[in-house]
Amino acid sequence: MAAPLANNHISVDCVVLGFDGESLNVLLSKRSGCDSNGKVFMDYKLPGSLIYQDEDLDDAASRVLKELTGVSDVTLTQFKAFGSKDRTSNLRDVHWLEKEQAKVKRIVTIAYFSLVKLDKTLEKTVNTEVAEWQRLNQLGRLAFDHNLIIAEALKAIRREADNNRALIFNLLPKKFTASQFRMLMEIIYDKQLDVRNFHKKISQLSYIIPLDERQQGVAHRAARYYRFDKKAYSGSR
Repeated sequence: MAAPLANNHISVDCVVLGFDGESLNVLLSKRSGCDSNGKVFMDYKLPGSLIYQDEDLDDAASRVLKELTGVSDVTLTQFKAFGSKDRTSNLRDVHWLEKEQAKVKRIVTIAYFSLVKLDKTLEKTVNTEVAEWQRLNQLGRLAFDHNLIIAEALKAIRREADNNRALIFNLLPKKFTASQFRMLMEIIYDKQLDVRNFHKKISQLSYIIPLDERQQGVAHRAARYYRFDKKAYSGSR
């Protein structure tokens, strides 16, 4: 059976973000090849590839994410197209594209984001031979314009979260501490929040439910756990 025919000018890229309780992480694909001088390299890129000619964009995003990372069954939200003429101006990227895919002069990519709980179940689905999680605040230079795409994904998430706070709770574990919630908000909104005011504010929110349970085996004072009540949140909007 012949391989599906790819569209050499349109691709999809997926920004999958997961919170591990301490830091926000992004799922990256490993990339290896030889540069124009024949030197072997290994670096990272967002999970992305060309779409097929007979394929819808959303289907392509789900397919590419699974093929390049092993991750499936996550909600992908389309947020922006990137079509700068300089997207493929780096010689390493050009050489890799021509070897791996096809000779192309310009590729427009449609970008998607997904917010996931980074737990053991999800970690097991990642094919670590070809992909890995990296801390968002420790990223080096990625292939193409993928650092820019991640930055724009965060902007899109902030806009979405302003209208739908439930998105933020997709990243948190089912039971979380106030500190974890605050830390995540600081990362996403890229600003520090006053600890006392933050704790006071969440105590006034009907959809953040305090639990009769605290952290175990910690050196500091054990913090109370909370949970997000989706039904109460929907009723408060």
